[in-house]
Amino acid sequence: MSPKKILVVDDQFGIRILIKEVFSKDDFEVFQAANGKQALEIISLEDPDLILLDMKMPGMDGLELLRRLQLVSCRSKVIMMTAYGELDMLDEATKLGARAHFTKPFDIEELRSEVIRQLVS
Repeated sequence: MSPKKILVVDDQFGIRILIKEVFSKDDFEVFQAANGKQALEIISLEDPDLILLDMKMPGMDGLELLRRLQLVSCRSKVIMMTAYGELDMLDEATKLGARAHFTKPFDIEELRSEVIRQLVS
């Protein structure tokens, strides 16, 4: 059975590297995108099982990317990450299909547990 694929979409390099290191140890295939445009390219090529998506990024933000994913019938599960506590944006993300959200700085073990829970359900 091939490893589960995770896409990390965040404009912060350090966050992408941290998450990649954590999930690579769990035998997941981890892809990285610094923005929404890169994310769409990777999604079309790799069809990830789960996307860890930053809410605020330059250009296409997380909500816009979620809207576009609905248009292309993307089956990937999505977990939002945000450094901001914008409840209205998180509500919108939930309506657009996000399964969970984490506020930065997050506990990496809590994030890991939620990702694994989403991938096995």
